[in-house]
Amino acid sequence: MSGEIRKIVRKIVSKARVVTKATRRPRRGPWPPDPARVRSIIDGLEELYPDVDCELDRETPFQLVCATILSAQCTDERVNMVTPELFRRYPTPAAMANAPLPALEKIIRSTGFFRQKAKSLKGTAAGLLARYGGEVPRTIAELTTLPGVARKTANVVLGTAYGIAEGVVVDTHVQRLSMRLGLTRKTDPKDIEKDLMQVIPPDRWIRIGHQLIWHGRRVCFARKPNCAGCTLAPFCPSAGLEA
Repeated sequence: MSGEIRKIVRKIVSKARVVTKATRRPRRGPWPPDPARVRSIIDGLEELYPDVDCELDRETPFQLVCATILSAQCTDERVNMVTPELFRRYPTPAAMANAPLPALEKIIRSTGFFRQKAKSLKGTAAGLLARYGGEVPRTIAELTTLPGVARKTANVVLGTAYGIAEGVVVDTHVQRLSMRLGLTRKTDPKDIEKDLMQVIPPDRWIRIGHQLIWHGRRVCFARKPNCAGCTLAPFCPSAGLEA
C-alpha cells in the first residue's frame, strides 16, 4: 500500500471514529431495551450519584426558573457566577418585571444570547404576575406558556422545586448519553423523552435526568468519553466505540 493510500485510509478511519453532536445516532439494538440492563444502568447511576441535585444555585422556584432560562447554551458554572447579582437586585417576579432591559442585559451578558434571555426573564416575571399571582405554576402546560420556558426548563423546575415528575429532563448531556446507552431510538429531545418515560420507572424520572447530566459532565464527555473509567461500561453498547 502506497503512502498516499495509507493517508486516505487513516483519514477515513479517523472520521468514522469521531462522533459529533451532528452525526451522533442512537446505538442500534433490540427495542425496548432489556429491562435488566436498564435496571443495571439506573442502579449504577444511583451508586455513583446518590446525592444528585440540580447544579444551578437558587433559593426559590422563581429563581430556579430564571437560572434555567440563563443556562441555555451556557454552563451552570457561568450561570452561578451571574445569578448572585441578578437575584440580589431582582429577587422576585415583581422586581424582575420592573427591571430595565439594559440593566438585565448588563448583568447576564456573559451567559450568551443575553438580549433574548433578558426579554425572557422580564416576560416570564410579568407572566407570573399577570396569570399566576406571582407564583411559579406546577404543570408543564402552564409553565410552557411563559417566555423562554420550554419543556426541558419546565421539567427542571417541576422536579427540582416541587418534586413533581411529569417527564424527564432532556438536555444535551441526557440526549447524548441516552443514545450511547441505547435508552432511545430517537435523536430529537421530545422523542428521546418519550422513550425514557417508556423504559424508566416514573419514580426515577426526576433523578435519572440529573444523574445522566452529572455523568455526562464527569465521565461520558461529548468528546473522548472515559469509557475505561466508567462503571456503566458493561451495560453500554457504545463503550469504547467513540474516540
